Amino acid sequence: MSKIKILVVGAGNMGASHAKAYHDMPEFEICGIVSRGESKVKLNQKLESNYPLFDDYHTALKATNPDAVSISTYPDTHEEYACTALENDCHIFIEKPLADTVEGAERVVKLAKKKNKKLVIGYILRVHPSWERFVEESHKLGKPLVMRMNLNQQSHGYMWDVHRNLMNSLSPIVDCAVHYIDIMCLMTKAKPVKVSAIGAKLTDDIPDWNYNYGQLQIHFDDGSVGWYEAGWGPMMSQTAFFIKDVVGPKGCVSIVAKNASSEGKSDDVDSHTKTEAIRVHHSALDQENNFVKEDEWIEMTDEPDHQELCNREQRVFLEAIQNDTDLTDHMNDAVNSLKVAFACDESVKTGQMVEIN
Repeated sequence: MSKIKILVVGAGNMGASHAKAYHDMPEFEICGIVSRGESKVKLNQKLESNYPLFDDYHTALKATNPDAVSISTYPDTHEEYACTALENDCHIFIEKPLADTVEGAERVVKLAKKKNKKLVIGYILRVHPSWERFVEESHKLGKPLVMRMNLNQQSHGYMWDVHRNLMNSLSPIVDCAVHYIDIMCLMTKAKPVKVSAIGAKLTDDIPDWNYNYGQLQIHFDDGSVGWYEAGWGPMMSQTAFFIKDVVGPKGCVSIVAKNASSEGKSDDVDSHTKTEAIRVHHSALDQENNFVKEDEWIEMTDEPDHQELCNREQRVFLEAIQNDTDLTDHMNDAVNSLKVAFACDESVKTGQMVEIN
């Protein structure tokens, strides 16, 4: 099979990692790198390559005529870039969120189905073996579930620039929470029915309509509930920024990442997915109300770093193209998690509980 010509759009954190994956995979051939600034030049140097560089996406698309496009730009460009690529008969890998509106995400999915092209959304936790095991263990806890998760980032330097730019179009609980809403839906296998959320604007460096701290609660139709918290900025606390915990009638399962969750790690991208170990607690009691079983520790030996997770995402993308994988559920899940995230955003701004249709 001939190589898949891929245009890399966005050369920042995620774009550079995906480009490295394509560069190292013999099945792909990078035909161009697009970014507005100097990041594409630095990426070429890092890859020790001489890929064609472009400032403008549409110019690059026309000049390179790719088979596939990898989109890792800011969310307010996602819908338009994806639709343009699809109209040019390209497969797409796109970073989450799929679009900056639910309607936009639905348009992209509809067009991908119409053009019969593969659309893979970058839900990186779905390719992480430890998170797959975390979800698997949650299914043994009974119903309802209580899910508690957060990821607060004390961002500074380059990452504060990234977060401020992101907040020109989306809040942290939209951009970041889609990952964890997706995980909660995989754990419960239930439908989210209503949400409530609160938020606070702790900086003047972002638009007046936005906020850099948010907390949400989700109610599912099986009685399960989920809590998620996300905050970005130099003022955020390092304390308890890494909580990944699910409780059910039969006990609880927790990700315990002592090193990754330690002081000073909240702005380290590798720490955001680190697991290290999973603790399983059983609630069964004997006649004297003592626990029948001791807690179990599942040591995670397959602990890929951020680059390897991106490599695995691209192997999923490659397999989808080569084997004509049906991505209907994958695309629908991405739209649904975004729908819940935007309902939470509405709740923050209105102060009201929002029902999900």
